[in-house]
Amino acid sequence: MKKYLLLLVCGLGLMAVPVHAQRKTKVKVKTEAGGTAANRLLPLFGGLSVEAAQQLVGSAFLADIDRNFASRTEASKFFSDKGYEYITENQADTALYRFNLAWLLDQKNADAYRGLGVIASRNPTPDESISLLLQGLTVAPTNSLMLSDLGTSYLIRYEQTKKKKDLDQAQQQLEKSIATDANNAYAWQQLARVHYLREDYAKAWEAVHKGQSLNVSSIDFDLISELSAKLPDPQGIFR
Repeated sequence: MKKYLLLLVCGLGLMAVPVHAQRKTKVKVKTEAGGTAANRLLPLFGGLSVEAAQQLVGSAFLADIDRNFASRTEASKFFSDKGYEYITENQADTALYRFNLAWLLDQKNADAYRGLGVIASRNPTPDESISLLLQGLTVAPTNSLMLSDLGTSYLIRYEQTKKKKDLDQAQQQLEKSIATDANNAYAWQQLARVHYLREDYAKAWEAVHKGQSLNVSSIDFDLISELSAKLPDPQGIFR
């Protein structure tokens, strides 16, 4: 599972720190009495309503937000950007809370759901990750990165269940991702895995080479090794 979490993070495009994440404004994020740490560290505050989650974080926090940001939408973007930073720093709990805050401040911020989905991919099963990513797609149905993350989550579930419907869903979401953004190298590499599992090795190599041409860092060398054992690279690039 850690391998797949790493793959999801690699798909984030976080080489450059977002401008919002560099903001020097500091906002206190501790909860007031009446809330619990347990809810704070559950995705979407453990299913609390927006109103209940607002009570959990407290009126002082919301007042700080309104003083320091032009809008709650801007503040939400700030917290989701920070969440991705914390993911890359291996601070999953801190990242999770930032994504929760991003959701609380703007339920239409797709990055809040996507970030929580990436964190949930650490779980023994991908069900929660899939659920969160599907929620994100209701507000951003053409988000290529979220679609490729969802496809990868279905791939994880397929490798656990061996159910054809999970592999079909993986392929469907990855193809949607590429249709939305043909330059999503990560999606091409995951689609290569789908073709490999379907024993269509020629198509798998085509997808590998497409992803490699877009971004060398997207290459899954474990897949390359497995694929080479079935069919040598037709282009002779990988030996």
